[in-house]
Amino acid sequence: MLEGLRLCRALWRGEPVDWDGRWPVASGVLAPVPHRAGGPPIWIGGNTPASLERVGRLFDGWFPNAPNPAAFAAQWAEVQGIARAAGRDPARLSGAMYLTLTVDDDADRAVARMDAFLEGYYGAPPAVLRRRQAVYSGPADGVAAWLAAYARAGATDLVLHFAGDHEWNLEALAKVRESLGW
Repeated sequence: MLEGLRLCRALWRGEPVDWDGRWPVASGVLAPVPHRAGGPPIWIGGNTPASLERVGRLFDGWFPNAPNPAAFAAQWAEVQGIARAAGRDPARLSGAMYLTLTVDDDADRAVARMDAFLEGYYGAPPAVLRRRQAVYSGPADGVAAWLAAYARAGATDLVLHFAGDHEWNLEALAKVRESLGW
């Protein structure tokens, strides 16, 4: 993976590249080059020390799906410290969070819909998945507090995966967004 990243970044400069590695390249040129100098931002996930180390030293963003807001804040601070130690500006990194949610004023119905979604989508018991992923099922006022907690923890990007009726969830979240002032 890391060799592939180095090769991509070399090719994204638009200059001839000679590469002797897993993917040999002789005078390879990529055109047109990506719009963003250096290529698109590359995010990786993971919560292990090795993953956090890689993000801080090599990647443009961190994209986990597991930590609660407090754990996210602690691990995000660790990533930023690693970036600083590697001579990188931590403010240039993205701290994203992958969040699965379903919004419904009937909390029991929201939980049932989430459980059915998790089991059908991932093919694993919902109780196991709830321990591995950040999920929310409940009313709109609760989701506002849940999302705001991740923003306060330092998340720069919240990637929302809806469990169930996407149109309903989008409409509910539009109201939540207004209440948060985003």
